[in-house]
Amino acid sequence: MGAGTKRSAHNGGSSNSASTAQLSVLVVHGPNLNLLGEREPGVYGRIRLSEIDKDLKALGRELGMKVDTFQSNSEGAIVDKIQSARGRSDVMLLNPGGYTHTSVAIRDAVLAVGIPMIEVHLSNVYRRERFRHRSLIADVAHGRIMGFGAESYRLALRAARAVVDSAERRSE
Repeated sequence: MGAGTKRSAHNGGSSNSASTAQLSVLVVHGPNLNLLGEREPGVYGRIRLSEIDKDLKALGRELGMKVDTFQSNSEGAIVDKIQSARGRSDVMLLNPGGYTHTSVAIRDAVLAVGIPMIEVHLSNVYRRERFRHRSLIADVAHGRIMGFGAESYRLALRAARAVVDSAERRSE
């Protein structure tokens, strides 16, 4: 759980004990993801970012998670958003897009906030151009999920719940 984060009781219908507390999740989408559904559908599929965000918020409710989403093409805006999660979010899903391979600033922001982060990619970067095989954030991520299209985000959200629940069990 992020430092200073307050958890509130979950009022959802789930009987799962892991869903007894509301978690706060920040989902950050990087550059060009605003063009999903139009841009390279053979690589990224036809689903739009707004649909992914809507699905994540619905799944979040099922899992006892409040999901906030953000997209920017600007590296600075992404850094600002990550920093704003400090003390507010329990876990973060991050798809830095093209900044995956270039941004020390995004990496440093992830380290600075101390929030567990899961790196997400729609495509399997290892089946693409060689320059995409290098991630500057992979070693600071709790885990990486890629190659399952929009399902990558849903898998990451489920993993995020498990990460926080596991950390809580270890601290008890």
